[in-house]
Amino acid sequence: MEKALDADLIPPLVVDLDGTLLKTDLLQESFFVLIKKRPLYIFMAIFWLIKGRSNLKIQIANRVSVDVAALPYNLQLLKYLLDQKKKGRKIVLATGSEQRLAIAVANHLGVFSEVYGTTLSVNLKGLYKSTKLVKVFGDKKFDYAGDSSSDLAVWQNARKAILVNAPASLERKARKVSTLETVFNNRKPSVRTFFKAIRVHQWMKNLLIFVPLGAAHQLSNPDLVLQALIAFFAFSFSASCVYLINDLIDLNDDRNHKVKHNRPIACGDFSISSALISVLLLLSASFALCYFLPIEFILVLFVYYAVTLSYTFYLKKIVLVDVMVLAGLYTVRLGAGGAAVSIEPSYWLLTFALFIFLSLAMVKRYAELSSLQKEGKCLARGRGYRVEDLSILSSLGTASGYVAVLVLALYINGETAELLYKTPQLIWLQCPIMLLWISRVWLKAHRGEMLEDPVIFAIKDRVSQLTVLLMVVVVILAT
Repeated sequence: MEKALDADLIPPLVVDLDGTLLKTDLLQESFFVLIKKRPLYIFMAIFWLIKGRSNLKIQIANRVSVDVAALPYNLQLLKYLLDQKKKGRKIVLATGSEQRLAIAVANHLGVFSEVYGTTLSVNLKGLYKSTKLVKVFGDKKFDYAGDSSSDLAVWQNARKAILVNAPASLERKARKVSTLETVFNNRKPSVRTFFKAIRVHQWMKNLLIFVPLGAAHQLSNPDLVLQALIAFFAFSFSASCVYLINDLIDLNDDRNHKVKHNRPIACGDFSISSALISVLLLLSASFALCYFLPIEFILVLFVYYAVTLSYTFYLKKIVLVDVMVLAGLYTVRLGAGGAAVSIEPSYWLLTFALFIFLSLAMVKRYAELSSLQKEGKCLARGRGYRVEDLSILSSLGTASGYVAVLVLALYINGETAELLYKTPQLIWLQCPIMLLWISRVWLKAHRGEMLEDPVIFAIKDRVSQLTVLLMVVVVILAT
């Protein structure tokens, strides 16, 4: 009885959701769920917003739901709330997010006694939230945890303020209007987090841009090398832009993936707002560099954007078409490299690339399905593959890899190789090297030792590095 009396004397703790208890924003989350489901709704959202933010939130919530169990929560703050609840304190959720979404989060966490969210009539943020809480609890009769400048109006009427991931400028303002109870400062996004989000390691793929230059024996031409270097960065910025868009669209799937859930946006280390700003900056940087490149390169870049966005929204769900598209996107990089230096890649090179990258794309799918099989699952989330497809993928993938080597052999036996190389017979050494490498890749995949991204595997794998070195040495000796 005495404990209950003490609990009544403790003022309720009111907690904000977006950016405070959550390391993300529910409106932004639900918006991208909607866009993935119905891409054309992006235009409808503009008309909904014209009628007010509360209307936008309601309209989106009417059409999609968010997997609240997979959301990135601020675990440090959540632990604090659970401790306060155990002491008998009333914990209240008050958020600008739509009411139904707020209730779903509250039901999942089981820590809140009351929930207040945005309705069609009120966007519960800033002054509106402050007015609501004063009406329910009284002036200076509650504590409040928030993270943004819009929370200053609430802190002004709160007994004490709890700051979460707030910048120093906001902390100074909060101290002027309220008494600080505690401050939660999680790690802020770093340069390393940014590079991880834009997947700088994947830029290795874009070294393919230099291949047409090397195949034409023009690597000693400084002007063309500079053109290729500019094209490399223009393409890399564009690719990173697409990676961010893909991560935003696939947020829910990534969070339920055993590896991808660690991606910066999925785990909440890199906010959706930061990702959108990065997309604009990367896009601007890419097209600024395009000023120094031929129009043909820009056209190839537009093709790359069109295909990758189609892949993100539609094509990745279609069995076999997805791997064909992935192989094609690798090959597009060769086309971009040729366009940048006005050298047309040979059909031998393009055909070889198409088959070798088709094999690697199938390795990627094989590794994903193999991982699912170990987990006792049958279907790949968001894709049309099943675990029983492992054998056919293995057959098609190894066949594609071997066909690539056959194309290489036919090229070496043709007239083009005799014109470009002084000793074309030495190029034959590349065939057994490639056969050994592609066979080893698939052997690793069968043993479950292959990463889900064969590019990362190739970058880290010593044998793959040695393979590339040997291939280069053979070309140098034959030239």
